[in-house]
Amino acid sequence: MPELPEVEVVRRGLERWVTGRTVGGVEVLHPRAVRRHLAGGPDFAARLHGIRFGTAMRRGKYLWVPLDDMTFSLLGHLGMSGQLLVQPQDAPDEKHLRIRIVFDDALGTELRFVDQRTFGGLSLHENTPLGLPDTIAHIARDPLDPAFDDAAFHTALRLRRTTVKRALLDQTLISGVGNIYADESLWRSRLHYERPTATLTRPATTALLGHVRDVMNEALAQGGTSFDSLYVNVNGESGYFDRSLDAYGREGEPCHRCGTPIRRRAWMNRSSYYCPRCQRPPRAQPL
Repeated sequence: MPELPEVEVVRRGLERWVTGRTVGGVEVLHPRAVRRHLAGGPDFAARLHGIRFGTAMRRGKYLWVPLDDMTFSLLGHLGMSGQLLVQPQDAPDEKHLRIRIVFDDALGTELRFVDQRTFGGLSLHENTPLGLPDTIAHIARDPLDPAFDDAAFHTALRLRRTTVKRALLDQTLISGVGNIYADESLWRSRLHYERPTATLTRPATTALLGHVRDVMNEALAQGGTSFDSLYVNVNGESGYFDRSLDAYGREGEPCHRCGTPIRRRAWMNRSSYYCPRCQRPPRAQPL
């Protein structure tokens, strides 16, 4: 699933190419693409017709476009393989095109939602007073948000009986961090993924957040991380941060810091990549 940098790259593309444009028509080509819009595809298309798009917004991995008076938003969830592409109207349809949104202007481009695995989708939701689609109101702020509260995050970590990687992936604590950037941030912090959060000092939390932000900003500068053709920006271009990874996906390759081979361990139906020398496992806690 795309993480914060990949979603932010898409948001910036939408901000440039669809802000202020009015919908002239919508074509829903696969019902699963609007399954989160409970009223169904025809209602989704009818309600969007004639609506003017505001500036694309993001919180964590979630992306939305406010509509007209800001009381409703078009929420996009990219899932494992979803793509929002701005294409010329005469461009051939993609094999896995699910939704087409055309505009009533003469710019000659349309917005397409393409999704090979159909885990993602688009839906319409009422906004909260804070401007969030109501269905994601529980999602925490992300570490690149100026309003993110570092001190509150540290306090929450100390109070939770959990481990540091689980906490980084908990979208109610901190949003936008997924498996790739968690492993990268933990490698930079020299923290093992099973380190109990209750043992983290305030300086350790501060350093960890700093590394999370550094990793994400570096990924943003390179357009995100792409391991195959499933993640692209609105112009169909892949990101290149995978070439700069220090831990994730590097099993058996030498650690860039100490030369020890990177290890991979099964973890929560995922994989965790770490350096066994730089990221020592925590000592067993007494019963």
